[in-house]
Amino acid sequence: MFVIGVTGGIGAGKSSFARFLAEAGLPLIDADQISHELTQAGGRSMAQIAAVFGDAYLKKDGSLDREAMAALAFRDKKSLDSLSAIIHQDVIWTIDQRLATLSQTGSQAVVLDVPIPVKHGFLDRCDLVICVWADDQIRLDRLAKRGMPPEEARRRMAVQLSREEYENLSDILLLNNGSLDDLRSRAQEILQAELSSRGIPFQDLLSQSS
Repeated sequence: MFVIGVTGGIGAGKSSFARFLAEAGLPLIDADQISHELTQAGGRSMAQIAAVFGDAYLKKDGSLDREAMAALAFRDKKSLDSLSAIIHQDVIWTIDQRLATLSQTGSQAVVLDVPIPVKHGFLDRCDLVICVWADDQIRLDRLAKRGMPPEEARRRMAVQLSREEYENLSDILLLNNGSLDDLRSRAQEILQAELSSRGIPFQDLLSQSS
């Protein structure tokens, strides 16, 4: 099974690119979505989060109180690191379970959408790593359209990897300064180059957009 990893900084278009690959018929495993599932009521991570942080950081239904936890993490990096470690190990476990299931059911290719390109659990699982990138001002403009204040956008961008760091970890650096149609075309080109040569079928994205 051919595993395509997609990563990149906030506002660069990583999730849009991964969505196009899913529209081409590839199963998509989204690490952010998994993280959200893990911290819902009854989620795999919640028992350990409650044990480490206490019930004050849980909502009445047993899910993670994201606002309370964000306030704590903002002022205490040790707490942020502890929370990240708990969720990270469960995200990796879930990814591995889903990869195994897809392999057993005969999937020929799969997409991993992961914001942080960690070595264990992402880079070592992927046959091809694609970093989606965009210039800083374009990213800021996109995030502003989502309603994110400029200072918050800059803060989040500052704590992520640089373009050079992402590029050094990736097989393909995809510069996404254009439109969604441009990004769709690039997705089609990469699928054609990487899957067709391996005999892996996929749906034509350009015919879907017409």
